[in-house]
Amino acid sequence: MDIRELQGYGSFFMSIFLVVMLYGYIIHLYRSEKKGERDYEKYGRIALDDEVTSTPVEDKPASEREYKKEKK
Repeated sequence: MDIRELQGYGSFFMSIFLVVMLYGYIIHLYRSEKKGERDYEKYGRIALDDEVTSTPVEDKPASEREYKKEKK
């Protein structure tokens, strides 16, 4: 086996690995949105509504969310 053949195999398996990771991430986003944990549609509006006076995406501060997770 020469280096070109190893590079070919490595490239193929890396591509398959990255596709599996991408689909896993998409499924994770879909499931968490269906459970109601987080609404990712709100985050899509950040690029469109980028003003200093615009309302925050989430009402709760991050420290409050972390405190509730630790309490459970």
